Amino acid sequence: MAHDLIIRNGMVVDGTGRDGYVADVSVDGDRITAIGDLAGEVGAAEIDASGQVVSPGFIDMHTHLDAQVAWDPLLTSSSWHGVTTVLIGNCGVTFAPVAQADQAYLAEMMESVEDISRDAILQGLPWDWTTYPQYLDSVQRLRPALNMVGFVGHSAVRYHVMGERSLGDEPPTANELARMREAVAEAIAGGAVGFSASRTPLHTVPDGRSIPGTFAGIDEYREIARGICEGGGGIFQSVNDFVNQPDLEQTLLETMLADVGSILFSAGVGNDDSKRLELLAAFVERTRGAGGTVTLAAPTRSGGTLCGLTQVLPVRGRRWRALLDLPTIADRVEALGDAATRADLIAEGKKNGLWYDPSHIYPLGTGEEPDYCESGGMSVAALASAQGVHPIELIVERLLASEGRELFNAWLFNRRHDLTPDLLAIDRVYPGLSDTGAHAGQICDADMPTHFLTYWHRDREQFSLAEAVRRLTSFPAGVLRLADRGTLAVGSFADINVFDVQRLASRYPEFVYDFPNGAGRFKLGSRGYAATLVNGQVVAEESVNTGARPGRVIREFAR
Repeated sequence: MAHDLIIRNGMVVDGTGRDGYVADVSVDGDRITAIGDLAGEVGAAEIDASGQVVSPGFIDMHTHLDAQVAWDPLLTSSSWHGVTTVLIGNCGVTFAPVAQADQAYLAEMMESVEDISRDAILQGLPWDWTTYPQYLDSVQRLRPALNMVGFVGHSAVRYHVMGERSLGDEPPTANELARMREAVAEAIAGGAVGFSASRTPLHTVPDGRSIPGTFAGIDEYREIARGICEGGGGIFQSVNDFVNQPDLEQTLLETMLADVGSILFSAGVGNDDSKRLELLAAFVERTRGAGGTVTLAAPTRSGGTLCGLTQVLPVRGRRWRALLDLPTIADRVEALGDAATRADLIAEGKKNGLWYDPSHIYPLGTGEEPDYCESGGMSVAALASAQGVHPIELIVERLLASEGRELFNAWLFNRRHDLTPDLLAIDRVYPGLSDTGAHAGQICDADMPTHFLTYWHRDREQFSLAEAVRRLTSFPAGVLRLADRGTLAVGSFADINVFDVQRLASRYPEFVYDFPNGAGRFKLGSRGYAATLVNGQVVAEESVNTGARPGRVIREFAR
């Protein structure tokens, strides 16, 4: 029998959590058609997976690729790290529903919250929609390489209905509540997987006010829950303010769990103590028997911002800003090499201090792979103290030695790396808070699936390969209620990875200027992924895209 493709002799780790086994996998069209011994059958194309793992494609449940898909339909860097399905629309910020007059405001809000260029958004997207279902139609016309699933965002819905009043704590009128409920119901019925919200005061619009919905009352959320249910059912996703009002946030999550049946929220371990971990673990345990689905998305490592000679400088100040005004990294290194300029920069750094506490900034090294200092690494402060120099002197010296290539990782979140194993061990934790597509000039964590497999499975052995793959595949597929995805089974969609777990690695972040208007971003390659298939087509091989764009906007779910 002839097949479109046969993947031969791989270790099939099917995503269910059971141990792997050696088998062949055949693909015809967009589906898996056989798993077993296919020695007597031929494929129009074949992949020799001997010594490699064959797994379902990974699902990234926290991205902000809502705009990037327009100018980068290959969805790099996600497509280089085994990701075959991405969830967009997180944190309450989406581009629909929207009136034509409000398009620029939504773009500015996304720029302010997620550091995605307003001009790139306005010029890169077609803006040929008003409603959220129309936005999903538009994304499909862009022919993405990966599958995409979307939330409709609270900020867009609230601003669309209430206008300027949406930015305060004033409750909506009964009529406005009804219009919000109708907009949410329309979005869910038209293909949104759920509704997202942000409750953190860190998310602001350009004038510094918190984004629409931050201070919304529980009655408003309950009316939104009615809209979710009227539209067919879905997920409530949120970023919560556990720092200032943990009790209120837990009450909100429990209310939405009761009203909607499925909640997905984001959190990491506390920066200075274990209280946050205890709170999260207790909440997950307490709600386990509530009759719904509770999922916590968490980062797999410490981080937050990469500083150096790219976009985020080590020091805030006039002289350092002038350095960043130079057009290329080479120009900045040349300027840094001038003794007088260097002395001025160091003096300004000593006067102003680093932009972040140097005891929580770690060098990323200069190798082919980044060093995230997870096993005994020394901070900039510790290294400087050991050498008897000021932290800014240490950074300048390393920047010159690396010709501007080295980056420095500021640990804004998950600073207590020792608590991360306990966080990830919670069975309802999804290991990935990549924020892919957001903060593109500050950091790139699109490699979280790769990091989870290499560090937490291969190096630390906290998770078996079967469990690590399950956490990245069938677990998020179940959360999103995806049909025929997340496992390798006959009849399932052929979203497949072929990778060598021993070779698997993330490459060093590279800063490029490939966004509209020449805006910059970090991109992050990989090593060890022989092939990634989406709907039966190979979209990437060893961190190189094939050009195939078979992705689909998934709009039907097992509600």
